[in-house]
Amino acid sequence: MKDLTPDIYRPLAEYRYLLRKFLRFSKDVLRERAGINPEQYEALLAVKVFASDDPLTISQLSERLQVKHHSAVNIVDRLVERKLITRQLSAQDRRQRYLQLTEKGEKLIQELASAHFKELRARSTEMISALERLK
Repeated sequence: MKDLTPDIYRPLAEYRYLLRKFLRFSKDVLRERAGINPEQYEALLAVKVFASDDPLTISQLSERLQVKHHSAVNIVDRLVERKLITRQLSAQDRRQRYLQLTEKGEKLIQELASAHFKELRARSTEMISALERLK
């Protein structure tokens, strides 16, 4: 790759800054409203998304979160303890466990996703602008 020109650094820095601001907002909302961490929120989002298709397995969740399998198991364990998700045995393969949101998990993900959506909408123009300058 050729050397980057000076005008590339500004949008790179700006986008990273805006992303950090959003992630700080997210961490604060997750901690204050739900007492969960970002990985747990991302797990809830993934379970929600895949619930309408084929239910998500822990292996698939580890890929979605980009974590090792044992880390995904730990995240799932914590969410199960809080009664936000359940593990269901697969009818086809008894070794497989599918993840599903509980009613409590459904309510929580709706509240948290709504707050995140609103914040992203407020920041999207700036973030898109920074990304467009990188084209």
